[in-house]
Amino acid sequence: SGGMGLELALAFLALLCLAWNLEGTRWQLTERIGLVVVLLSLPLFYLDWKYQMSVGEARERVGVSALAHLILFLSSVKLLQVKADRDWVFLYLISFFEVLLAAGLSVSPAYLATLGLYTLCALCTIISFEIKKAGRGLSTTETRLLVAPDSTIVRRLRRRQTASPYGIARRLPLVGGGLLLLIFGLALPLFFIVPRYGNSAFARTGGGLTGFVGFSESVELGTIARLQQSDEVVMRVRVEDAQAERNQNLRWRGIALDYFTGVGWRKSRTPPGRLYPSNERGLFQLGTTEGLHRLTTQTFFVEPLDTSALFAASRVIAVQGAFPFIQRDGEGSLSVGRHEQGRISYRVYSDTSQPDEEVLRADASIYPDDFGRYLQLPPRLDPRIDRLAQDVIARAQARNHYDQARAIESYLRTEFGYTLDLKMGKQDPLADFLFRVREGHCEYFATAMAVMLRTQGIATRVINGFQTGTYNDAADAYIVTQREAHSWVEVYFPETGAWVTFDPTPAAGRLSGDSAGLNSGLGKYAEALEMLWIQYVVSYDKHEQRSLATTVRNTMSDYRQALAEEFEAFKTRASAWLRSVWGGDANSTAARWQAALLLLTVALLVFATLLIWRRVSRLGFWRSLRFWQTEGKTASAVEFYERMTRVLAARGLKRNANETPLEFAAAVEMPEAMRVTQAYNRVRFGEQILSSDEIKEIEKWLRLMEGKEE
Repeated sequence: SGGMGLELALAFLALLCLAWNLEGTRWQLTERIGLVVVLLSLPLFYLDWKYQMSVGEARERVGVSALAHLILFLSSVKLLQVKADRDWVFLYLISFFEVLLAAGLSVSPAYLATLGLYTLCALCTIISFEIKKAGRGLSTTETRLLVAPDSTIVRRLRRRQTASPYGIARRLPLVGGGLLLLIFGLALPLFFIVPRYGNSAFARTGGGLTGFVGFSESVELGTIARLQQSDEVVMRVRVEDAQAERNQNLRWRGIALDYFTGVGWRKSRTPPGRLYPSNERGLFQLGTTEGLHRLTTQTFFVEPLDTSALFAASRVIAVQGAFPFIQRDGEGSLSVGRHEQGRISYRVYSDTSQPDEEVLRADASIYPDDFGRYLQLPPRLDPRIDRLAQDVIARAQARNHYDQARAIESYLRTEFGYTLDLKMGKQDPLADFLFRVREGHCEYFATAMAVMLRTQGIATRVINGFQTGTYNDAADAYIVTQREAHSWVEVYFPETGAWVTFDPTPAAGRLSGDSAGLNSGLGKYAEALEMLWIQYVVSYDKHEQRSLATTVRNTMSDYRQALAEEFEAFKTRASAWLRSVWGGDANSTAARWQAALLLLTVALLVFATLLIWRRVSRLGFWRSLRFWQTEGKTASAVEFYERMTRVLAARGLKRNANETPLEFAAAVEMPEAMRVTQAYNRVRFGEQILSSDEIKEIEKWLRLMEGKEE
């Protein structure tokens, strides 16, 4: 989980082995020395925290690491000292808090296996502890003549103990495993149905993906290339109806930039974006659409990132997530608070439909007055860029904005190469890319297209985000890594009011990362397991709970409907079959044979059932069951007899070791004590079962002896 390093873990393991060998020897720490060392750990905890702060560790990591060190130190002291029962209980509690701390640090599905193993060991340990504790308090003389020497119960218990001296040790894991399954069976439904409150993101040490460039308000050319050299996972995206045509080649939009400085892009100084508060369902309504069939639902599971950008497909209509607010700027980019220390999950509804190409070709409307920033160019722009754009458009014979954009997009895709090696100069990187190097990465292609179109009076802006990612069919989700970081262009068409996506990057830069490593062998199944863990455990919140409940309800409704239809079909077939049985044609003869065969089959099944019943009876199954019932009644007999002896002992009447129960009852000279003892003897020595009336009578006698009834 990152709470401690490998060296510290190995050191604690070595100390654990040392404590095992020192247990019960004179080399153990005394209780007084252990207390002094524990008190000294408090200033050590403070010094550890200050040291980690001084070496530049993240504030969130410092607190967690120092707490982990303190817990391990306390465990070490307790392991090395002489231990009473309360010390073992303290160690059990410390181990529980260690697992609880790891739950807040780890977001890996491997934690589930660790938790299961810990729970199994904890159950076995507690059972062993109670058995040992009870064994120490059991006196041989106090159990004299509790059972008859020739009792069936004694014979069976004696056979078990003599047959296997380590029987308890062998059965302990089975008992612990059974309890673990019972606990898991009870806890799992509670986990899913208990109401959720607040955010679902779990903090973890180490912070988010640092150096996550390209999604701030000012970006220099070349920054995206740094992201594209890493395979670290950024997010996982599940798209409903992913195979639909409108959902092909989706891009996850991060931030839109409109002002070109000559060496990079930034956002214009415009009024702050609009803040959207959350409602009780965590739904943020950002827009409207002409029809629900145009919507694409995306569910994002985003890793901790040091950026406030909220990723989504273009034209967001609504967002659902555990956010206090969402801010949308004038470019349609969404942002929330930074989440460097925790994953976030949210659902987005986007209108991914595209206007018809003929409608876009016919668009000759004038831009609004405030669209000048989308036509802005730096004052020292190389004039060759304007001439190049004119030549490309003229060769393509493009006469409208849409065809002109497609012409420049096609030109850049086919005439230039893709590379992550930055060979452009810093003075005029765009001119270097177009006229000298003629190869680059997505940022240069997007910048070249946006600027070339602006020289022709076409409004554009550059978008930084991510490509779709690598599809994992086992997880039914797209796995998006830093290598999928991407830049593209949006062109505005005023008549439809739509920003249309164009991507001038060659195919080598638009293809998602190589999926061979992900989808080969067990890789994709491991990723699918992690996806399930993130969705239903780490990021499971009230919105996911509501979605799961809806899915279960719809599934149950479908099953009920299918069952009703099958039952109706069965009734129809049965009615038709009965009519054919009682008919007089050739078909009725065949139906009668079928009925006879059915009756014969039922008779054979009944005969086989009776045969199995007799066989089970001969094996003594019911006698064994009766033994366990008798053992339970015997335990009840011991309980009420011990209750009587405690009452008499409180009055100063104690049974001597050489007295039988009847001798003791006669010496007490109390009729109630004699009656309880006689009932006890009937159960213990006569193997009789008390009736409910007799149990009530014994309870009445005991209450009289205790003075609770008059």
